[in-house]
Amino acid sequence: MIDQTLFAFCAVVTVTVATPGPTVLLALSNGSRYGFARAGAGILGAGLSDLVLMVAVALGLGAVLATSAFWFAVIKWLGVAYLVLLGVQMLRSDGSFSQGCANHADTGVPRRIFRKSFLVAVTNPKGYLFFAAFLPQFVDMSQPLAAQYATLAVYFVAIDVAIMAVYAGLGAKAMQFLRDNGAMWLERCCGGVMLILAGGLAFYRRA
Repeated sequence: MIDQTLFAFCAVVTVTVATPGPTVLLALSNGSRYGFARAGAGILGAGLSDLVLMVAVALGLGAVLATSAFWFAVIKWLGVAYLVLLGVQMLRSDGSFSQGCANHADTGVPRRIFRKSFLVAVTNPKGYLFFAAFLPQFVDMSQPLAAQYATLAVYFVAIDVAIMAVYAGLGAKAMQFLRDNGAMWLERCCGGVMLILAGGLAFYRRA
């Protein structure tokens, strides 16, 4: 894989990941509610989901979703349901889990943050189709494929983790200025956008 190709890959990935989506909203929300350190669990969940999606595509799941209306619908509606669930939870937030009020002795919080960020990605069929269409464009079929896919995976995850960290940091920083009900309103805004994204996914078609 030539350097120019890798540079193009990183540039496209940066723009794609930085575009606000469910995982970005969760990173922003987690940063505001729990602080940057605890939001790291969600960032790890997003990074792991990238690897799962890439492995699934390598094993042929992307092709299955592209050709099977049934399995595409199953994954899609699971994703819609989960986004709606998260959106409703965010809209009902009262800000009680903001940085100043979080129970730091609750060891279950990082696990819940991790689970949400992981599931919101792996239940979105757009991710599988994206990787299935995107990755082969940066692979030289005349060279060993495993090493190339591994390299792309490392760079993708690194960029994703870095960008999620930026959003989590912005969320944590925002609370220094918003104070009081800031966490509640920030989370409710994220919840509203999450429901909009759920609606968009509901009308998403394979074509």
